[in-house]
Amino acid sequence: MTDPEMKQRLAAILAADVAGYSRLMAADERATVAALDAARGIFRRIIESNQGRVIDMAGDSVLAVFEAATGAVSAAMAVQKELGSAADMVPEDRQMRFRIGVHLGDIMEKSDGTVYGDGVNIAARLQGLAEPGGIAVSEAVQAAQRNRLPTAFDDLGEHTVKNIAHPVRAFRVRVDGAAANAGVAPSLALPDKPSIAVLPFNNLSGDPEQEFFADGVVEAITATLSRIRSFFVIARNSAFCYKGKAVNLREVSRELGVRYVLEGSVQKAGNRLRITVQLIDAVADSHIWADRVDGTLEDLFELQDRITERVAGALQPSIRLAEIERARRKRPQDLGAYDYTMRAMPLVWALEMEASENALNLLGRALAIDPEYPLALSLAGWCHAQRMVYNWTDDIGAAGSAALSHAERAAELSGDDPLILAVLGAVHTFLRNYGTARIMLERAVALDPNAAWAWSRLGWLENYSEHSERAIEYFQRALRLSPLDPMNFNNYVGMGSANEVAERYEEAVALYRRGLQERPHALWILRNLVCSLVGAGRMEEAKVEFAHLCSAYPGFTIAKFKKAMVFSPAMLDRMAAHLRTMGLPD
Repeated sequence: MTDPEMKQRLAAILAADVAGYSRLMAADERATVAALDAARGIFRRIIESNQGRVIDMAGDSVLAVFEAATGAVSAAMAVQKELGSAADMVPEDRQMRFRIGVHLGDIMEKSDGTVYGDGVNIAARLQGLAEPGGIAVSEAVQAAQRNRLPTAFDDLGEHTVKNIAHPVRAFRVRVDGAAANAGVAPSLALPDKPSIAVLPFNNLSGDPEQEFFADGVVEAITATLSRIRSFFVIARNSAFCYKGKAVNLREVSRELGVRYVLEGSVQKAGNRLRITVQLIDAVADSHIWADRVDGTLEDLFELQDRITERVAGALQPSIRLAEIERARRKRPQDLGAYDYTMRAMPLVWALEMEASENALNLLGRALAIDPEYPLALSLAGWCHAQRMVYNWTDDIGAAGSAALSHAERAAELSGDDPLILAVLGAVHTFLRNYGTARIMLERAVALDPNAAWAWSRLGWLENYSEHSERAIEYFQRALRLSPLDPMNFNNYVGMGSANEVAERYEEAVALYRRGLQERPHALWILRNLVCSLVGAGRMEEAKVEFAHLCSAYPGFTIAKFKKAMVFSPAMLDRMAAHLRTMGLPD
């Protein structure tokens, strides 16, 4: 029955908590409580001076509501500035840093002042996306107070967050309009070869369903250019971070470390197709050429080839058409299979259970149409492999068999495609066939030196072989090839693993935490984080994260852990000993 005294209204919600609170308490409980009380006083004073109301200050958290987004963001900025000044007066390992999230949305408010609803939940999730000492706001807040305060925003992209049905787009607040240098990578040096990023093409069809079609055109052009050894090509996943945004091409050049940018549009009407492209020297801010190609859907792959040839010829006139021909992938027999595969592509790389399951469903539809489409087979193999290694199934044997059969069939059909070889190498890695895995992965990077994901998988193979320094080198190469890739959290996890193998546990913990901050739902990282926290002697933090691990993986055991993980027996025994210390049963 509805509470007659409960009312619904629009409000700005501020949620905050302390980063590393358990660690601070374990180190010095009395000092931490005193610092928290002082911080609460700062929060209350500043919130009330900005026409806000404190709802709750349970534990290390703060919840407040405001009538307007401007008041909430002003309060958040003032709090972080004052807390930051106070933190600078104490040693770094004792500093109390808050994460703050702000959202503008509907709340349900009871007569006693307590509030509920998605608006509160989203603010709490945004708080989890903020950096220690930072502020993350929703798109609604960014739009509501843009240009009203001396601040600017960095777009953090869309995030799928727990218990919220739709993705949440988040923005990092930059205080006082400062240049985007805090927490943002410096300009990347240009490679000593022609370097290019193919940005997402605009969909001019007026039909949102055609977004995947436009994305597929970009994916195909990027894949072909990447396999030309004399080019440096930014991976698709990094380029797609700019999708739907108005971009400054000089900023793109700085952030990705490339000289050239290809942008364009796709327009599809019935069976007719028009692709418009322009190649730009982003460093000199000058157009090199623009082109428009028209045809029918049946001409799609020919049109993509024509564009690729023009780009290659403009970047390096001596390029041979035979090299472009060698770089082409085996095409599907039916555009329906192509479309389903493009729809699956971003889900395949999320490395999250639900996304992977949805990708498998789409790839199954593609293969029902064209059972011998190598790319769909390969991606399906990678999805099955994820189920093996991330403890998403108890039947690891069946998942391994499905992964291998799909990946091997794809390689039989298209054995010179670097992505297909890399997937096969990854599957053999998980099956502990390290020699075969190395052959496949090294062949992939020989064919495509720009294959960021293949370099990453080589990094993981070196981890499993306990060659930590070489692993870090490969992960860093993957990061350079795709600096904005949403999958880069896995490269940070890989470098964390390399440090764990080398028993540098503090470095491992920091890198695992960074991976989890970038991808909070990749809970399989907790397996490694708990082990490294125990190795570092940070037992209170280990207890907290172990509870999260047990909640995410009910019925988890040492046996299941060892069956899924791919390390050497000695390394597995060491990790298992750490988990036993926390009470994980055999």
